[in-house]
Amino acid sequence: MPEPWKSITGITELEERAAAAQAPQLTSALPTGNAEVKHCSICGSVLSGKAYLVESKLACANCATSAGVGPRADDHAAFAQGLLFGIGAALLGLAFYATFTIVTHIYIGYVALAVGWLVGKAIKTGSGGVGGLRYQISAVLLTYAAISLAEIPILMARAMEHGGGDVDWASMAPRLVLWGIASPFLELQQGFFGIIGLVILFVGIRIAWRSTAA
Repeated sequence: MPEPWKSITGITELEERAAAAQAPQLTSALPTGNAEVKHCSICGSVLSGKAYLVESKLACANCATSAGVGPRADDHAAFAQGLLFGIGAALLGLAFYATFTIVTHIYIGYVALAVGWLVGKAIKTGSGGVGGLRYQISAVLLTYAAISLAEIPILMARAMEHGGGDVDWASMAPRLVLWGIASPFLELQQGFFGIIGLVILFVGIRIAWRSTAA
């Protein structure tokens, strides 16, 4: 006859062993230490994170960069070339926005979105894919400058249409530049449409900022 405590619980010694056998073996999930550790075929360092192929052999980021197949280093040359491409894109965006507005007499604030994307893409292309804080700041400044300073040729074209051909624009250049930089905020005097234009401009700036992130 089974012992009293066993009859109460309904657990036999055999059941206890079976339950122990079915219990999950937590120790089997622990690393065994036999995992293969890969090394760079060039410098011999342990590979961690991304690995690259150099002549069909695994290599670390530093060796791959030295071989010309890895990520480009964030150096002065990368930043200078990215900035140069960004300036070119900003000038292109400025010219397009001003020309379109002068010819059609239609303001399209959404051009700021395209300019932000164009500037960011150009900087990232020129830098060889390198991004970071200084690239983002450059993209923001160039995008804002392209959109705001586009108001200067637009103003000059309107003045010429209304008999302002004898204006000495050269002497007014410093004031025109200051006015152009402040023009997105001066347009707030137009009320709702000025606010919408400023919001769209900041969205374009955000596009440039995000596209040049590290």
